[in-house]
Amino acid sequence: MTKKERAAAVVEKLNKEYGTDLYCYLHYETPWQLLFATILSAQCTDERVNMVTKDLYKKYPSVKSFAEADENELMKDIYSTGFYKNKAKNIIACAKVLMEEYDGEVPSDIDKLVELPGVGRKTANVIRGNIYNEPSIVVDTHVKRVSKLLGLTSNDDPVKVEFDLMKIIPKEQWILYNFQVIAHGRKVCIARRPDCDNCTLRDVCKSAK
Repeated sequence: MTKKERAAAVVEKLNKEYGTDLYCYLHYETPWQLLFATILSAQCTDERVNMVTKDLYKKYPSVKSFAEADENELMKDIYSTGFYKNKAKNIIACAKVLMEEYDGEVPSDIDKLVELPGVGRKTANVIRGNIYNEPSIVVDTHVKRVSKLLGLTSNDDPVKVEFDLMKIIPKEQWILYNFQVIAHGRKVCIARRPDCDNCTLRDVCKSAK
């Protein structure tokens, strides 16, 4: 079975198991809210981020309010998400760039997105896929780990994994693949105790026990 054939089988099984009516796990109402929530989600669970942003976005209701925020105070506000010093610094710097260069709006171009403080390809692809419906593959820890176990990539570098998957997964499936694999990684293919016996992908997985 070639990687492309394996990918097609994986996609078919994921669609049957998880359906196609999936959505972003981070809560947001505006593009900038998703942008900052994604920055906060680094090394943190989506559940924790959602708990924090529920009050955070009431205290800071606009990009302008984040741009003008006191860094030490913001650090306290987001403390529980971890790496709060860098996150606070990046969010304020990012908000300032959005205000100065984009009139408070979040750009859709990936090259412009990755130039924003605290924004890498993962975050940029989250914005492109969920806000602008641009086909994109978001390589978080679940997507990288599960994709490698399945035999769809042999790389560890997220950017290389992204491009590997783009070559073999149908473009119209990219956004769905993100959601489905994250769900699968949380429910079945758990990092320290993968449930291979009850995995719908076991027949096409190179690492199935």
